[in-house]
Amino acid sequence: MAFRIYTKTGDQGKTSLIGGTKVSKADLRIESYGTVDELNSYVGLCKDLMQDEAGITTLQEIQDRLFTIGAELACDPDKITKVSIPDLHETDIEVLEKEIDRMELKLEPLKTFILPGGHPSISHIHIARTVCRRAERCCVRLANETTVAPIIIKYLNRLSDYLFVLARYSGHLLNVSDVPWKPRPNSR
Repeated sequence: MAFRIYTKTGDQGKTSLIGGTKVSKADLRIESYGTVDELNSYVGLCKDLMQDEAGITTLQEIQDRLFTIGAELACDPDKITKVSIPDLHETDIEVLEKEIDRMELKLEPLKTFILPGGHPSISHIHIARTVCRRAERCCVRLANETTVAPIIIKYLNRLSDYLFVLARYSGHLLNVSDVPWKPRPNSR
């Protein structure tokens, strides 16, 4: 065995960033990349539920980009590391935008807010979208405290848009209509 999965170094509530800096497991940096990891896992579930080859391919690429984001967030911004971390590019955001545009060509324009749901696959994509928004909020809070590459926040913002449209597009492919929100009348 090359290494053990358990090191016992985190038993006291500390962990190491890439670069060796020890921080609390409650640190906002850990929360940020942990939430991105959660998102990546959820995107994997959504990919496993997909029937659309273009969607599967895009979600696979998104998982790779999310791993890149997690690795960058796991680095100590005050240290130079020996580990080569891949980076995000504007073209990664353009991929999401092109996919949004491709899917929207098949969808009716939204005329109302919609409720998440209608089919388990659609619901899972909506959950991924909300986890993405949480990851984005964590990264924005982290950026208020320290250095975070602006493209990370931009990518997560566009990704949540992509996931919203993907949920609608999945409904289209499954012949499941959007569930419109019908607010009850105000009783005041």
